[in-house]
Amino acid sequence: QVQLVESGGGLVQAGGSLRLSCAASGRTFSTYGMGWFRQAPGKEREFVATISWSSGITNYADSVKNRFTMSKDNAKNTVYLQMNSLKPEDTAVYYCAARSGVYYTSPSMYSYWGQGTQVTVSS
Repeated sequence: QVQLVESGGGLVQAGGSLRLSCAASGRTFSTYGMGWFRQAPGKEREFVATISWSSGITNYADSVKNRFTMSKDNAKNTVYLQMNSLKPEDTAVYYCAARSGVYYTSPSMYSYWGQGTQVTVSS
């Protein structure tokens, strides 16, 4: 049973930084694609970033490119999302997701989801 547990959310002022973590368990994730998605109130869940666990290749939404960095720690089975220069429009619940095989940017392609962590950016 795959389990994904996010942590690291919180309240931060605009321009600040946060680092989200997603601890994965229950599988060998070397062939998995991992993603971060977010959902603001009244909006659909949207793609933020993805990473291939095997290659480390990353992909970012245009809205977060050059501000957010997704990375992984193989030894800890954990992926991270370093968020810098945060803006009020980044406020959302952030979700970690996993799927077997290559990563996709569509949330519908992911089988496993964490419980989410709230990120609030004040202006």
